[in-house]
Amino acid sequence: MEILHISAECYPIAKVGGLADVVGALPKYQFEAGHIAKVVMPAYNTRFFHKHEFELVHQGGCWLGHSWHHFNVWREVTNVLGFDLYMVDIPGLLDTERVYGYYNDTDRFLTFQIAVLDWLNEWQHHPDVVHVHDHHTALIPFMMTHSYKYERLRNIATVLTIHNAQYQGQFGWDRLYQLPGFDLWKAGLLGWDGAINPLAAGIKCAWKFTTVSPSYLEEMYTSAAGLEALMNYEKGKAIGILNGIDVNVWDPATDPMLPVNYDLKTFVTAKRDIKQQLCEQYNLDPELPLISFIGRLVGEKGADLLPEIIGRSIFEQKQQVNFLLLGSGDRHVEWSLQQTRLLTADNFNVQFGYDEALSHRIYAGSDFLLMPSRVEPCGLNQMYALRYGTIPIVRSVGGLKDTVTDFGDPGGFGIRFVHAEAWDACQAVDRAVKLYSNTAQLQGIIKTIMQLDHSWDSAAAEYLQLYSSVVVR
Repeated sequence: MEILHISAECYPIAKVGGLADVVGALPKYQFEAGHIAKVVMPAYNTRFFHKHEFELVHQGGCWLGHSWHHFNVWREVTNVLGFDLYMVDIPGLLDTERVYGYYNDTDRFLTFQIAVLDWLNEWQHHPDVVHVHDHHTALIPFMMTHSYKYERLRNIATVLTIHNAQYQGQFGWDRLYQLPGFDLWKAGLLGWDGAINPLAAGIKCAWKFTTVSPSYLEEMYTSAAGLEALMNYEKGKAIGILNGIDVNVWDPATDPMLPVNYDLKTFVTAKRDIKQQLCEQYNLDPELPLISFIGRLVGEKGADLLPEIIGRSIFEQKQQVNFLLLGSGDRHVEWSLQQTRLLTADNFNVQFGYDEALSHRIYAGSDFLLMPSRVEPCGLNQMYALRYGTIPIVRSVGGLKDTVTDFGDPGGFGIRFVHAEAWDACQAVDRAVKLYSNTAQLQGIIKTIMQLDHSWDSAAAEYLQLYSSVVVR
């Protein structure tokens, strides 16, 4: 099969969250399985775009309402990512340094989708599947099916993957004229809750749609940021497929971002050495258990709970423990963490922003990774932590339920808690501190988790099976 992935993010070119990791890995595994996998994404003004060799494969122009935009399609020529990469360059819209966060994001991603379909409309052949990811590309199934100009694309199977339903891309009906012409009787397919809703349109119009874990799919039937009724109506098209991780990128034995590489035989001394370096850098005591958090400092990740979790653990429960955080996001959360650091400097430090190399060192050098998420469609951080021998402390939600079994249960290896509340997370921290003091049990769990298989092999096979069920031959 030939699979065309269309996404706003792809690691290592442009990454904001787990979407990039998925789009950077899944096509590679599909390619290795003998299929033709291609990724199309915006040509942001990134280091990758300027440092790699590209060839121009298409030039065109498209209308967004009354505005005309020239675009170029570039192909990376060395196949450095393990699949065909195409980048759509739209001067004045997509040549930005960040992926999101601009006043005209709706225009940017509408134009991107139209440009991609205009280009695809001129192909001499058709891919078997067009696989779109999240709301930034979720209008493509509607346009392929109902826009007059894309009539020849109507029989191409479409699949939508929902990485996070909290973000749906809604915009007003006053922008309806910006879409390529279609029978206005079909406009209802675009709408949800009084607005044009790209994610809802994708759910309605894609031939199949997936979520990034089975548990997240089940949760969406009752909690989907307003899409619950639609999810239940369209549940016959839904399937939950658990994400994997790229075990070649995330391998402590070969990871070039680590100061010391390690495996099952050498993890004890190597993890201790990396932890020592981290603690020296952030003025923490390396003899204490190190609990880390890596991610966006936003409510859905439970980041607003972190100041209270840290304060309660250190002052109320008198825990002998260190906390290290890496991330950025909500300004109030960042301010609260800065105030917490002033009061707990001997046991807590935070690095604002994002640093890919530092994240690898934190995964490797920490004893535990804390994820107090309110919403976690899949979660990749806990899988990275497991791969690096770091025990996850997670709330029982979404993909965290599917990937972490509590060490108190048969065959368990992690620490789970139920409530998105600081008091419950603090109980989990207490269990972690006690586990840390039991060296034999701790090392036994580390050996177990480093051998768990969270590669993309099984997930990629599930996607290929899904494609086969809908492809028109």
